[in-house]
Amino acid sequence: MTLRPTDSSALLIDGKLIPGSGGTFEVINPATEEVLGRAADATASDMDAAIAAARRAFDDTTWSRDHVFRARCLRQLCDVLQSHIEELRDITIAEVGAPAFLTSGPQLEGPVADLGYFADLAESYSWEQDLGIAEPMGIKTRRRVLKEAVGVVGAITPWNFPHQINFAKIGPALAAGNTVVLKPAPDTPWCAALVGHLIAEETDLPAGVVNIVTSSDHSLGAQLSTDPRVDLVSFTGSTATGKAVMAAASESLKKVFLELGGKSAFIVLDDADLAGACGVAAFTVSTHAGQGCAITTRLLVPREKYDEAVEATARTLGGLHAGDPTKSGTICGPLISARQRARVEDYLRLAREEGGTIVVGGGRPADRDRGFFVEPTLITGLDNTARVSREEIFGPVLVIIPHDGDEDAISIANDSPYGLSGSVWGTDPARVKRVVDGVRTGTLSVNGGVWYSADAPFGGYKQSGIGREMGVAGFEEYLETKLVAEPAQ
Repeated sequence: MTLRPTDSSALLIDGKLIPGSGGTFEVINPATEEVLGRAADATASDMDAAIAAARRAFDDTTWSRDHVFRARCLRQLCDVLQSHIEELRDITIAEVGAPAFLTSGPQLEGPVADLGYFADLAESYSWEQDLGIAEPMGIKTRRRVLKEAVGVVGAITPWNFPHQINFAKIGPALAAGNTVVLKPAPDTPWCAALVGHLIAEETDLPAGVVNIVTSSDHSLGAQLSTDPRVDLVSFTGSTATGKAVMAAASESLKKVFLELGGKSAFIVLDDADLAGACGVAAFTVSTHAGQGCAITTRLLVPREKYDEAVEATARTLGGLHAGDPTKSGTICGPLISARQRARVEDYLRLAREEGGTIVVGGGRPADRDRGFFVEPTLITGLDNTARVSREEIFGPVLVIIPHDGDEDAISIANDSPYGLSGSVWGTDPARVKRVVDGVRTGTLSVNGGVWYSADAPFGGYKQSGIGREMGVAGFEEYLETKLVAEPAQ
């Protein structure tokens, strides 16, 4: 079967591909501003039907108890996706504006392969633990701890890395025995809808186990937070929306997983390779036009080397032009929408108003008359109290801030409501360790180490979220714990 654009204009509800009750809505190519096609536009009634289907599939089938079958279905889904990888690649580049090189990693191929990790985990995980015999209140008792699926999972995902985040939720949720209702972002409905088409047509996943509800309505996902039939909401997105999800979920005391915003610090110590570190920081903030919650957007450098660091960063950043995401050499593609471009441009105006200097970039590329592009930008002359130093911009914008030694660098890095990621560069292992131990954040790269992997837990401190995604820790977010006590002979 070859996927066609029309294959992405249906909802997946209870094993069936159906039209949206609200008709369809346009899908826009962010690099050209052209209409790619249309996606199914779901309404509240469609979401209600998807939740009901997921509830039935969990309550009335053996899905949650058949670990071997679940593992087989996940491997089958992985194989099916890989057999359509080139079609999925094309639509990912077109719909997301993702640079082509990223689709060989976290934009597509990596997340698809990671489904195999969760299939293996479904079979190898210790679902039961024997605590042995004790005599609480004088009664000889054997205790067992059982791990069981939470139930119905509502997954709400953003547009920046849709496959990675969709599968980071679907994979462990299904492996753990849950059923899922996925609500993808309105900006990137096709990435999810095409997966729904393949699930319905080419896998043995039972009806209702996975339901995919695309909609132009940003607020439709709130139904997953308020509906008592949903047992857990797994949300990735902005901190402001995450707070709303958590507040709504509190009405029924459902579990939440939240992976939220970041304003991560890239710390360069005075014994580091300054030019090399600054080059990496520039490359990182330009990747996918800076549209990543874990991207390091504050570059902290020794004060006495500030001018040298600005020059080195500007040299690299100035060579990373915003361009056509279909070209293999493109690092910085477009922003996702006109709305997001306007948001980034508002922050660039604010940087100037706050007294900052834009050394590189600061506007739209001169050679791009269409598409939602912003040049990779370097801002100097601001400290950590500036809004552009504290607020998540979600664009290719790097603020370079001086520090006065290791402890000051730690203090600046921690002076943030966020704590999602970060980077430390230095040559003295003892000093690097002190900085790593001092920074309050969920993931840290040391001298270019890569923390992203299926088996590595990812998540944040403070207002960057609650819980962990990926790895065993991410898998266990989708489990409940049951203690069984029986008389012992």
